[in-house]
Amino acid sequence: MPPFTLPAPLALARAVETVPQAPGWMLEPKWDGWRCQIHTATRRMWSRHGTDLSRQFSDVADAAAGLPDAVLDGELVAVLNDGSGVAFDRLQSRAGRRGPRRGADFTVHVALFDVLAVGDADWRPRPYAERRTELLRLLEDGPATLRAVPTTEDRGQALKWVGALAGVEGLVGKRTDAPYTAGLASGWVKWRERHTTEAVVIGVTGTTPAAQALVLGRPTGGRMRAVGVSLPLAQPVRLAVAPLLHAAGEEMRELPGTVGGLPGADPVRFWPVKPEVVVEIEVDQPRLEFGRYRHRPRVQRVRGDLTPERLDEGH
Repeated sequence: MPPFTLPAPLALARAVETVPQAPGWMLEPKWDGWRCQIHTATRRMWSRHGTDLSRQFSDVADAAAGLPDAVLDGELVAVLNDGSGVAFDRLQSRAGRRGPRRGADFTVHVALFDVLAVGDADWRPRPYAERRTELLRLLEDGPATLRAVPTTEDRGQALKWVGALAGVEGLVGKRTDAPYTAGLASGWVKWRERHTTEAVVIGVTGTTPAAQALVLGRPTGGRMRAVGVSLPLAQPVRLAVAPLLHAAGEEMRELPGTVGGLPGADPVRFWPVKPEVVVEIEVDQPRLEFGRYRHRPRVQRVRGDLTPERLDEGH
């Protein structure tokens, strides 16, 4: 058994704007999935927030039981059976279930990237380079659905993974000499591929200037539908957009927390405005998912050259 209580706090990565390239940095692909930790000996699995996933992903837990006794850190990824790629939303279909559904069009794989313990030995104090070598040893001749993520010190090679490997949405950088430390103290960094598109401002939320964000919409089926809530506005953007907005009623409205990119969160209250202003936004997924952006977009600037009528539906 591991020498610490399970589930253990996981290392987290700090978002950065550029991919690190310097001696002592190792790069890994960042997969579009659910973070998990697995204790192979007991067939137990937990999410990043400590939710027990052992029942919903019993197929993964059973596969992991064929490995040596260890606590592993990785990402659950839903791989479509037709070979067309991965689908983040398929993971949600396991919620509340007792394992895989017969006839499902996907198989759950685990992209593993770290070792927290082996048997009763705590591997977290050891440097990443040693943990990586041990991970490869543990997975040798293991099941096809549990594989180590590729790694490289070459920034150019790592960038080729983004878009070329199905399900890779960015990169994670780790110091080869660093121990495994919980939270942002890990020193890990993450870079996501970004995309720009446009959206219509349909509301304003936030009680102070520093917290103000925009409720964003897009025309769908002849109607303007909310697709997300932006990150808080930078001051130059706030000053540029504020004079252009006109109230659309005197009462606040609500959106489900999921529309704001906050699954399980309370509803988002906002002041509605007339859908007249188009803004350019930066997002980390090129297409809407379930009619919304999963992560909160960043507003870059006002697009005074565009009107809501000129936006392509369903973008």
